[in-house]
Amino acid sequence: QVQLVESGGGLVQTGGSLRLSCTASGMIGRINARGWYRQAPGKQRELVAASTSGGNTNYADSVKDRFTISRDHAKNTVYLQMNSLKPEDTAVYYCNAVELRLPPKDHWGQGTQVTVSS
Repeated sequence: QVQLVESGGGLVQTGGSLRLSCTASGMIGRINARGWYRQAPGKQRELVAASTSGGNTNYADSVKDRFTISRDHAKNTVYLQMNSLKPEDTAVYYCNAVELRLPPKDHWGQGTQVTVSS
């Protein structure tokens, strides 16, 4: 099994910054992609940012140039630096890890609340 533990959420004013962290443990040998998703009340979960083990990244259009995903392989940790936060960024943020198998298996963290006040 893979365990993902997140930290770093909280309340911030518009224009502020937060950094989320997610550390993986357990059977992580076949973990490939890591990423962050978010889910606002009444909305579907959406991809925010993702990073493959090869270093490729992709972002939702709504967060490009504001959010940055990075990985520390030695610590099995992925980060999401969020700058210039907006009220519409308010959501529960979930860490994701994709296990390379057939079919690929998603692992999820418990979620961390990010609230941006106007």
